[in-house]
This record gives sequence, C-alpha cells and structure tokens, in this order.
Amino acid sequence: MSPIRTLAGQAWFDDPAVGAIYDLLDGAEGKARIVGGAVRNALIGMPVADIDFATVHRPESVMKRARKAGFKAIPTGIEHGTITIVAEGRPFEVTSLRRDVETDGRRAVVAFTEDWAEDARRRDFTMNALYLNADGTVFDPLGGLGDLEARHVRFIGSAVDRIREDYLRILRFFRMHAWYGVGPLDADGLKAVTAERAGLARLSAERVGRELLRLLAARDPRPALDAMAVAGILNDVLGLGGNREALAALIAIENAQGLSPDAVLRLGVLADSADLGERLRLSRAESGRIVALARAALPADEKAMRRSIVDEGGDRALDLLLAAWARADVPPDDAALSGFLRLAREWEPPDFPVNGHDAHDAGITDGPSTGRALAAARAAWIESGYAASRDELLAVIAAWKSEHA
Repeated sequence: MSPIRTLAGQAWFDDPAVGAIYDLLDGAEGKARIVGGAVRNALIGMPVADIDFATVHRPESVMKRARKAGFKAIPTGIEHGTITIVAEGRPFEVTSLRRDVETDGRRAVVAFTEDWAEDARRRDFTMNALYLNADGTVFDPLGGLGDLEARHVRFIGSAVDRIREDYLRILRFFRMHAWYGVGPLDADGLKAVTAERAGLARLSAERVGRELLRLLAARDPRPALDAMAVAGILNDVLGLGGNREALAALIAIENAQGLSPDAVLRLGVLADSADLGERLRLSRAESGRIVALARAALPADEKAMRRSIVDEGGDRALDLLLAAWARADVPPDDAALSGFLRLAREWEPPDFPVNGHDAHDAGITDGPSTGRALAAARAAWIESGYAASRDELLAVIAAWKSEHA
C-alpha cells in the first residue's frame, strides 16, 4: 500500500485522546490505524464523529494493554475482535484485523490476521476501506480513494458475496449513496441488491428500522429511495410503495423554512402508516410519533393552531403541521402555514390559570361537577385565544355554578 495523502493537522486527528490510542497500540510502528468513516469523512470535509481503530494486536492483548495503561476497556464485541477503550472520557472502538471464515447473512465467524489488505477485503464499500496511519498518511489498498473522490459507492470485490455476508448491506448501499454518492448508483451494486433482496427477510426488524432512519437522515435521500422503489426494495421494507411525493414536498418545506432533516418525521410522511413504527420495532417515542403523523390535518386558522400547540405540545403540533402540509397541495413557503410554523416553534402557551381548588372555593364540591365547571372555564380560555385572566375564568366558574345550582 502506498501513501496517498495526509490528514495531519486536522483538529480531530490532533486530539490527545487519538494520539493516546495510537501510542497504546504501537501506531508509530504501523500496528494500528484509524479506519472507515472518520477517514472517509475527513477526506471530503464532512464532520468526523466516531473514530474507529484497526490493529494487528489480538483482542486479549488490546484489553491487557489498555488496562495496564489505566484506560477502561470494555469487551463490546470481543468474539469479533472489538474492544471499546475509553480515553480522555471518549470511547474508541478498536478491532483486530480479521477475515470472515463463515457468514450466514446476519453474523460472521472470524479469524484474526496481520494482513491489512485481507482486513480491507472483508469490508463493505471501497470508500470505507481507507486507513490512516499515526503520521496522518492515508493508505488505500483497494482503490477507495478514487471512488470517494468520484462520490461513487462501490462494493468491495463481488457485490453478491459482500451482500451474502450481511444482507443489511442491501440497505447500506442505498444509505451510503444518499449520504456520499453523486450521479447514478453503481450498476453492479444495484443489480446485486435487486437480485439478493429476498435476504432482507432474514434481518431483524430493529436493524432494518435503524438503517432506514439513517438513510432518511441524509440531506436529500430521494434518489436512493427512487432506486429502492424501482428495485422493489422500498416495498419490501415498508410493506407499501411509500408516498415519495409527500416526502419530496416535506424536503422542499425543510429547505424553504430552514429546518434540519428529521428522519422519523420523514419516515412517517413517506409511509403514512400508523403501525409502521411497531412493525420496525422503533422506540416507543418514535412509534408514538409515527402513529400521530398518520392523523395529521392542517389547522383551519391561527386559533386552531394555538389549540393544537396547547393540546399536543409544541413539538408534536409542529410534527402534525409539517406532515399535513407535505401531504397537501400547498407551496413550501405559504405565508399562513409559515406563520403557523413560527407559532409552533416560538409560542409558549400560558398555564391554565384555574384548577379544582378554585372550583371547590366556589362551592362546587363533587368531582363530576368540578370537571364540568373547569371544562366551561377551559372553553372560555380557548375562545379568548388563551388570553382570559384568572379573574375572568373564576367568573365563568361562578356563572356555571349559578346556572347548575
């Protein structure tokens, strides 16, 4: 492997914690390198988040070295060679160089190696098989740098073989294109994922759901989703074709209104199916959002929007507004709906100024009557645009008592 270029001098690379892991694993001797997403993102100017290391040292040796140096070492995936080391309060995954001995489409039995090229060949895409030495030099064993510069997502070696090692790579192919690809999807890769799509049924719903959300978090996932639809894969994972027109409208609204991508909101708009969160085994909060989005309707006026904010909370009201807006034939910069959006983001509704004690003080003592009196006061509060004072609402309670005495 020949040196390609250097990333030395970038702030994330010069972090003392990164240097500590290199030192721990003899990085200066070429026995440890950063690999994968951190290298890929740094080369194209995208943020670097997780920093993963590969090393010739076996996992037991990594554990021993880390603990001897005073670092916390967690055997998060030791059977596959992965140890998590906590340095300077930050976690770093360290994986021993390995090759796959046996795979079943979901998990692999591995054997450890000291051959960097062999380790690279078992990875998924060429742009993920880039390594970074301790001096900042980038090494490219499989032509990944050229693919990265061309923004071309290409499987390593045989696309079918890589997919059969882990069928989640079918969805990763589309997710990687959504985040890093430009132009048409790789033809060989697209042919392979289409031919192997039945393997998705072997995956857990949780893995499928997480990968789909990662795809939808990309700035513009539409080209990838369009390709998934043509291949029949979108229907495989959603159980339906998906409302891609509504998703396109939502993305236009996000762009017009300066909103960041929200993967769960996008999924709810794309699927328009209340039970999808449960089927994909999303978290309770995520599934709750999906259920709510299926019933979204545009508010008739500002009073209705304020009512939604009070009843649903600002975040949920914003969700419902955006989902209904995306499904309606309304421009992304519509003045009225833009105003409703600002209201949901900025307006803090006042607390309802009366309670059961006030009803009791007015001489209403039984529970059902208290509830009805407060309901009357609340209706007056809503009608006033949430501006009615406490004294005005106490008068409503007193009037209700007089009327029902």
